[in-house]
Amino acid sequence: MLPAARRNFGKLPALVGVVYAATMILFVLANKLTTAASTIFLQATAPIYLVLLGPWLLKEHIRRREWAFMAALAGGLALFFVGNEAGSLTAPDPFRGNILAALSGLCWALAVTGLRYMGKQGATGAGSSAAVVLGNLFAFLLCLPFALPVTTARPADAGIIVFLGVFQIGLAYVLLNYGLRHVGALEASLLLLAEPVLNPVWAWLVHGERPSGWTLAGGAVIVAATLAKTIASRNLPS
Repeated sequence: MLPAARRNFGKLPALVGVVYAATMILFVLANKLTTAASTIFLQATAPIYLVLLGPWLLKEHIRRREWAFMAALAGGLALFFVGNEAGSLTAPDPFRGNILAALSGLCWALAVTGLRYMGKQGATGAGSSAAVVLGNLFAFLLCLPFALPVTTARPADAGIIVFLGVFQIGLAYVLLNYGLRHVGALEASLLLLAEPVLNPVWAWLVHGERPSGWTLAGGAVIVAATLAKTIASRNLPS
Protein backbone atom coordinates (compact mmCIF):
# COMPACT_ATOMS: atom_id res chain seq x y z
CA MET A 1 0.00 0.00 0.00
CA LEU A 2 2.80 2.43 0.82
CA PRO A 3 5.75 2.78 -1.58
CA ALA A 4 7.81 4.15 1.32
CA ALA A 5 7.52 0.78 3.05
CA ARG A 6 9.56 -0.83 0.25
CA ARG A 7 12.74 1.12 0.94
CA ASN A 8 14.70 2.88 3.71
CA PHE A 9 15.66 -0.38 5.41
CA GLY A 10 18.41 1.17 7.52
CA LYS A 11 19.74 0.63 11.01
CA LEU A 12 17.24 2.90 12.77
CA PRO A 13 14.15 1.33 11.13
CA ALA A 14 15.58 -2.08 12.01
CA LEU A 15 16.06 -1.04 15.65
CA VAL A 16 12.51 0.29 15.87
CA GLY A 17 11.35 -2.89 14.13
CA VAL A 18 12.89 -4.97 16.92
CA VAL A 19 10.93 -3.23 19.70
CA TYR A 20 7.83 -3.26 17.50
CA ALA A 21 8.18 -7.03 17.11
CA ALA A 22 8.76 -7.39 20.86
CA THR A 23 5.55 -5.44 21.50
CA MET A 24 3.46 -7.80 19.39
CA ILE A 25 5.03 -11.01 20.67
CA LEU A 26 4.78 -9.98 24.33
CA PHE A 27 1.17 -8.90 23.80
CA VAL A 28 0.20 -12.26 22.30
CA LEU A 29 2.02 -14.22 25.00
CA ALA A 30 0.38 -12.13 27.72
CA ASN A 31 -3.04 -12.68 26.15
CA LYS A 32 -2.49 -16.44 26.39
CA LEU A 33 -1.71 -16.23 30.11
CA THR A 34 -3.91 -13.48 31.55
CA THR A 35 -7.26 -11.91 30.73
CA ALA A 36 -7.78 -9.77 27.63
CA ALA A 37 -8.68 -6.86 29.91
CA SER A 38 -5.41 -7.09 31.85
CA THR A 39 -3.38 -7.40 28.65
CA ILE A 40 -4.82 -4.37 26.90
CA PHE A 41 -4.99 -2.17 30.00
CA LEU A 42 -1.39 -2.87 30.97
CA GLN A 43 -0.17 -2.18 27.46
CA ALA A 44 -2.14 1.06 27.60
CA THR A 45 0.16 2.35 30.36
CA ALA A 46 2.72 3.25 27.68
CA PRO A 47 2.33 7.01 28.42
CA ILE A 48 4.08 6.44 31.75
CA TYR A 49 7.24 5.42 29.92
CA LEU A 50 6.82 8.21 27.36
CA VAL A 51 7.17 10.72 30.18
CA LEU A 52 10.78 9.62 30.49
CA LEU A 53 11.44 8.98 26.79
CA GLY A 54 9.78 12.06 25.27
CA PRO A 55 12.02 14.81 26.68
CA TRP A 56 15.15 12.72 26.22
CA LEU A 57 14.67 11.41 22.69
CA LEU A 58 12.05 13.66 21.09
CA LYS A 59 12.55 16.97 22.91
CA GLU A 60 8.81 16.94 23.61
CA HIS A 61 8.51 18.21 27.16
CA ILE A 62 5.68 17.15 29.44
CA ARG A 63 3.67 19.96 31.02
CA ARG A 64 3.19 20.09 34.78
CA ARG A 65 -0.56 19.45 34.65
CA GLU A 66 0.12 16.09 32.96
CA TRP A 67 2.02 14.70 35.93
CA ALA A 68 -1.22 14.10 37.83
CA PHE A 69 -2.44 12.06 34.89
CA MET A 70 0.76 10.01 34.92
CA ALA A 71 0.39 9.40 38.65
CA ALA A 72 -3.14 8.09 38.07
CA LEU A 73 -1.87 5.74 35.34
CA ALA A 74 0.83 4.46 37.68
CA GLY A 75 -1.80 3.85 40.37
CA GLY A 76 -3.96 1.96 37.90
CA LEU A 77 -0.94 -0.11 36.87
CA ALA A 78 -0.22 -1.03 40.50
CA LEU A 79 -3.76 -2.35 41.04
CA PHE A 80 -3.14 -5.16 38.56
CA PHE A 81 -0.55 -6.66 40.89
CA VAL A 82 -2.60 -6.43 44.11
CA GLY A 83 -3.85 -9.76 45.42
CA ASN A 84 -3.68 -13.16 43.74
CA GLU A 85 -5.98 -13.45 40.75
CA ALA A 86 -7.21 -17.01 40.26
CA GLY A 87 -6.39 -18.69 36.97
CA SER A 88 -9.03 -19.77 34.49
CA LEU A 89 -9.33 -21.57 31.18
CA THR A 90 -8.64 -18.39 29.18
CA ALA A 91 -6.17 -16.95 31.72
CA PRO A 92 -4.12 -19.82 33.24
CA ASP A 93 -1.30 -17.70 34.74
CA PRO A 94 -2.51 -14.13 35.38
CA PHE A 95 0.53 -12.89 37.33
CA ARG A 96 3.09 -13.91 34.70
CA GLY A 97 0.79 -12.69 31.96
CA ASN A 98 0.47 -9.30 33.66
CA ILE A 99 4.24 -8.95 33.76
CA LEU A 100 4.52 -9.71 30.05
CA ALA A 101 1.71 -7.24 29.32
CA ALA A 102 3.50 -4.51 31.27
CA LEU A 103 6.68 -5.23 29.30
CA SER A 104 4.62 -5.00 26.12
CA GLY A 105 3.57 -1.52 27.22
CA LEU A 106 7.21 -0.53 27.69
CA CYS A 107 8.14 -1.87 24.25
CA TRP A 108 5.15 -0.10 22.72
CA ALA A 109 6.32 3.20 24.23
CA LEU A 110 9.75 2.62 22.68
CA ALA A 111 8.15 1.78 19.33
CA VAL A 112 5.93 4.88 19.34
CA THR A 113 8.92 7.01 20.28
CA GLY A 114 10.99 5.55 17.44
CA LEU A 115 8.20 5.93 14.88
CA ARG A 116 7.58 9.50 15.99
CA TYR A 117 11.32 10.28 15.82
CA MET A 118 11.55 9.05 12.24
CA GLY A 119 8.32 10.81 11.34
CA LYS A 120 9.92 14.13 12.35
CA GLN A 121 12.98 13.61 10.17
CA GLY A 122 11.47 15.04 6.97
CA ALA A 123 12.78 13.12 3.97
CA THR A 124 13.98 10.22 6.10
CA GLY A 125 10.63 9.98 7.86
CA ALA A 126 9.57 7.30 5.38
CA GLY A 127 11.71 4.92 7.43
CA SER A 128 8.80 4.57 9.86
CA SER A 129 6.92 2.50 7.27
CA ALA A 130 9.97 0.32 6.75
CA ALA A 131 10.23 -0.15 10.54
CA VAL A 132 6.69 -1.56 10.65
CA VAL A 133 7.46 -3.95 7.78
CA LEU A 134 10.68 -5.08 9.46
CA GLY A 135 8.92 -5.45 12.82
CA ASN A 136 6.34 -7.80 11.35
CA LEU A 137 9.08 -9.72 9.52
CA PHE A 138 11.13 -10.09 12.72
CA ALA A 139 8.09 -11.29 14.65
CA PHE A 140 7.25 -13.78 11.91
CA LEU A 141 10.75 -15.22 11.75
CA LEU A 142 11.07 -15.50 15.53
CA CYS A 143 7.69 -17.20 16.00
CA LEU A 144 7.77 -19.44 12.94
CA PRO A 145 9.75 -22.30 14.57
CA PHE A 146 7.11 -22.52 17.32
CA ALA A 147 4.28 -22.72 14.78
CA LEU A 148 5.70 -25.65 12.82
CA PRO A 149 4.68 -28.22 11.86
CA VAL A 150 1.20 -27.13 10.79
CA THR A 151 -0.80 -30.35 11.08
CA THR A 152 -4.36 -29.10 10.58
CA ALA A 153 -5.62 -25.83 9.12
CA ARG A 154 -9.25 -25.16 8.24
CA PRO A 155 -10.30 -22.51 5.69
CA ALA A 156 -11.79 -20.53 8.58
CA ASP A 157 -8.37 -20.48 10.30
CA ALA A 158 -6.71 -19.11 7.17
CA GLY A 159 -9.46 -16.50 6.80
CA ILE A 160 -9.01 -15.30 10.38
CA ILE A 161 -5.24 -14.98 9.92
CA VAL A 162 -5.66 -13.03 6.68
CA PHE A 163 -8.25 -10.74 8.29
CA LEU A 164 -6.02 -10.05 11.30
CA GLY A 165 -2.98 -9.46 9.12
CA VAL A 166 -4.69 -7.09 6.70
CA PHE A 167 -6.94 -5.09 9.03
CA GLN A 168 -5.83 -5.49 12.64
CA ILE A 169 -2.12 -5.14 11.78
CA GLY A 170 -1.60 -3.82 8.24
CA LEU A 171 -4.26 -1.14 7.78
CA ALA A 172 -4.13 -0.15 11.45
CA TYR A 173 -0.44 0.73 11.24
CA VAL A 174 -0.80 2.48 7.89
CA LEU A 175 -3.16 4.84 9.68
CA LEU A 176 -0.90 4.98 12.74
CA ASN A 177 2.17 5.93 10.71
CA TYR A 178 0.22 8.70 9.00
CA GLY A 179 -1.15 10.01 12.28
CA LEU A 180 2.25 10.06 14.01
CA ARG A 181 3.44 12.68 11.52
CA HIS A 182 0.87 15.12 12.86
CA VAL A 183 0.67 14.47 16.62
CA GLY A 184 3.14 14.00 19.45
CA ALA A 185 4.14 10.59 20.77
CA LEU A 186 2.28 11.06 24.06
CA GLU A 187 -0.90 12.27 22.37
CA ALA A 188 -0.79 9.37 19.92
CA SER A 189 -0.46 6.85 22.73
CA LEU A 190 -3.36 8.46 24.61
CA LEU A 191 -5.61 8.36 21.55
CA LEU A 192 -4.95 4.65 21.22
CA LEU A 193 -6.40 4.14 24.71
CA ALA A 194 -9.86 4.08 23.12
CA GLU A 195 -9.26 0.39 22.37
CA PRO A 196 -9.22 -0.85 26.00
CA VAL A 197 -12.73 0.46 26.63
CA LEU A 198 -14.39 -2.20 24.46
CA ASN A 199 -11.78 -4.96 24.65
CA PRO A 200 -13.00 -6.53 27.92
CA VAL A 201 -16.59 -6.29 26.69
CA TRP A 202 -15.84 -8.34 23.56
CA ALA A 203 -13.88 -10.91 25.59
CA TRP A 204 -16.82 -11.26 27.98
CA LEU A 205 -19.43 -11.53 25.21
CA VAL A 206 -17.45 -13.98 23.05
CA HIS A 207 -15.50 -16.04 25.60
CA GLY A 208 -17.39 -15.42 28.84
CA GLU A 209 -14.13 -14.10 30.36
CA ARG A 210 -14.66 -12.22 33.62
CA PRO A 211 -11.72 -10.08 34.83
CA SER A 212 -11.06 -9.81 38.57
CA GLY A 213 -12.22 -6.84 40.62
CA TRP A 214 -8.65 -5.50 40.86
CA THR A 215 -8.28 -5.70 37.08
CA LEU A 216 -11.51 -3.79 36.53
CA ALA A 217 -10.50 -1.23 39.15
CA GLY A 218 -7.11 -0.69 37.53
CA GLY A 219 -8.69 -0.42 34.10
CA ALA A 220 -11.30 2.02 35.39
CA VAL A 221 -8.58 4.24 36.83
CA ILE A 222 -6.67 4.22 33.54
CA VAL A 223 -9.75 4.98 31.44
CA ALA A 224 -11.05 7.65 33.85
CA ALA A 225 -7.67 9.36 33.95
CA THR A 226 -7.52 9.33 30.16
CA LEU A 227 -10.98 10.83 29.83
CA ALA A 228 -10.17 13.53 32.39
CA LYS A 229 -6.95 14.33 30.57
CA THR A 230 -8.72 14.55 27.21
CA ILE A 231 -11.47 16.83 28.54
CA ALA A 232 -8.97 19.06 30.34
CA SER A 233 -6.82 19.36 27.22
CA ARG A 234 -9.82 20.40 25.11
CA ASN A 235 -10.79 23.11 27.59
CA LEU A 236 -7.31 24.62 27.75
CA PRO A 237 -6.29 27.38 25.32
CA SER A 238 -3.97 26.23 22.54
